[in-house]
Order: sequence, then structure tokens, then C-alpha cells
Amino acid sequence: MNRAAFHAALRDPASGVFKTYSSKQFESAEAIVLEGRRRAVSLCHLAAILAEAHHETGGAMRPVEENLNYSARRLTQVWPARFPTLASAEPYAGNPRKLANRVYGGRLGNVEGDDGWVFRGRGLAQITGRANYGKFGLVETPDRACDPATAIRILFDGMERGLFTGKRLTDFDTDDSRSTVATGYRYAASRAIINGDIRQNGPKIEAYGRAFEAALRAAGYGRESASSDPAVVVVLRPGAVDKTRGADGVNASQGAKSNRLRRLIEAAVAFLARWAK
Repeated sequence: MNRAAFHAALRDPASGVFKTYSSKQFESAEAIVLEGRRRAVSLCHLAAILAEAHHETGGAMRPVEENLNYSARRLTQVWPARFPTLASAEPYAGNPRKLANRVYGGRLGNVEGDDGWVFRGRGLAQITGRANYGKFGLVETPDRACDPATAIRILFDGMERGLFTGKRLTDFDTDDSRSTVATGYRYAASRAIINGDIRQNGPKIEAYGRAFEAALRAAGYGRESASSDPAVVVVLRPGAVDKTRGADGVNASQGAKSNRLRRLIEAAVAFLARWAK
């Protein structure tokens, strides 16, 4: 895969994905693509994953924590059923903790008085609620949902295995989307993998998905093995540490390929970690 071509496509304003393409967005997108390659995720599925990461993080492409600092007027727009009037919203305006416990308390598996706040949205997929954190083994350590490597694992596992809503990536395949040449993946409908707000946000996911798909195709994603990649695109800055590990239980040839891809992934994740703090 020509990763330089992938990033160049995203930098192009005509893609409609980013107004500007910062180093933080570059590093985050790089880490997600490398994980997709490690898992041998199909091109359209990876485009859908990237589209959701873009939407869920407001274009940041890195793990974020839900912003619950709303004005009273904005609360009546975001949760009109819970706050039908300005007077009903006023006690929660500018009070993120109180708001989280009001809107998330007693649901999503939340049982304790402060669960709404403790298990507020985090990560690349914005998992919310004790039950969802439990699916990924994070009930005792919810802040780990914003750890870059953990956030990427949650995003991929959740979308591939249907852990968010029961819907998974394969549910939205078509005969065309399985091809390495043609297109046809149902990106808008795939919004249901994370959230049922298809009417509101499906068109955005469709646009992002098509743009990421085009960038991946321009880069030749899936046409070459991971071991044929050119030198690492992400270069560690002075003082950064590349934490690498040896591969166990594989022969020498497989180990070399596995270690090389692992180093690519860990280098990208190391950068991403700097911006998640």
C-alpha cells in the first residue's frame, strides 16, 4: 500500500473529509489503517471504520471524551424529550457531571448514582454506559477507553463483531462492495453499527465512507502484503520511544513480517498517545 498516496488524497480539499489535515489527524488515520492491515480488514470495511472514527470524534480522528458542557438552549435541542423547556434545562446547563447522570442514569447498564458520569462517552467510538464498558473489560478502568491502542481495539472489535448495537460490518455488504475494484458498500445504513440515528447522520457517514474508500483505492490498499510496504512513513520525533516486542509462536519468516507490521502500528499509536492526553 502506498500510504503517502492515501494521506495525499485526504489532504486534497476536494475529498471533503478535512478542511485542513493536521499532523495529529495524519498520525491517527495512520494508526487506524495499520490496524486494518494487521487484521486484513477489507477495503470497504476499513473505509466504514474510518468514517465512523471521523464522525464520532468530530473530525479529530483521535480518542476524545464526550463534551457535556451545554447551554440550556442547546440542551433543549440535543435532548428535547428530557428538556422540553429552558426552565427544565437550566439546572443542568454548564454542569457536565449532573447532566451525565441525568441523561444516562438508570439505563445503558448504569446502576450507581454516578454511573452516568463515570461511564460517559469516550474513545474513537464514544462507548457510553456501564454495560458497554463491560463488553470491553473496562468497568474498573473506564479512562482506558481513551488510551489510543485500547480505543482502536474497541473501534475494530465493536464494528467487526457487532458489540455496539448488534449490527456488524458484514451486515451492509453488497456483491459489489466485496470486490477490490467495484464499490457498493452501504455506508449510510452502516451507521446502525454504532447508533440508530441513520436519518440524521447516515448521509454524513456515506460521504465520509466514499471519500476514505477513494483514498484507500488510490493507495492500492489490499493489493500488496503488509511486508511489501516501503519504509515507515511515521518518523518518531526526538525523545519518543518505539516500544517493540518479539513475536512468539511463529517461524522466523512469519516473525519478521509480524514484527515489522507491529513496529509500524506501535510507532503510529505512540504518536497518537501524545495527543490523547
